[in-house]
Amino acid sequence: MTSELSGLARDPVPMATSNFLVPNGTFWVELFAFAIIVYILGRYVVPPINKAMTDRQNAIRKEFADLEEAEADAREAEQRYKDLQNDARHEAARIREDAREQGAAIKAELTAQAREEADRILKHGRAQLEAERSQAVQSLRNELGTMATTLAGRIVGEALEDDERRSRTVERFIAALEEESGSQDGSETGSHAEPSSTSGVS
Repeated sequence: MTSELSGLARDPVPMATSNFLVPNGTFWVELFAFAIIVYILGRYVVPPINKAMTDRQNAIRKEFADLEEAEADAREAEQRYKDLQNDARHEAARIREDAREQGAAIKAELTAQAREEADRILKHGRAQLEAERSQAVQSLRNELGTMATTLAGRIVGEALEDDERRSRTVERFIAALEEESGSQDGSETGSHAEPSSTSGVS
């Protein structure tokens, strides 16, 4: 009996060895647990993460789009500002040119009006002077005619009542006065010329 036990101890019974290629119960449990974990992650964890990442990407895209739009608006505003500056310069130049032309036209118009007014005043003055001269000559003629008629009537001893006779007498008297005045002017001219000629001889 003892020898049999010792023989059994020397020759142990061979144990069944496991093959890793053949799944066992532990593998199926681990696989089931892994599937549950994957399901939970895909159901409750991954979608919020994906949504958050998608929202973040959309926000970044929107920010870039807003930035590009702002840059485009800034460039457009700058171009409009430059265009407005150019338009303002052209408008100012046109206004200055128009003002210069209007000033020249107003100056020419005022000059023409002043010349016309001066010519009108001169013509009016000349006409007034001529009228006064004619009036003075006529008054002088009348006075001289009256004086000449009176003197002639006294000298001749007859009254010159006839208008035609009086007119002829006045004309003769005035002609005589003009001849006398002309002779006096000639004598004065000769008297002025004699000293000069005498000085030249001396």
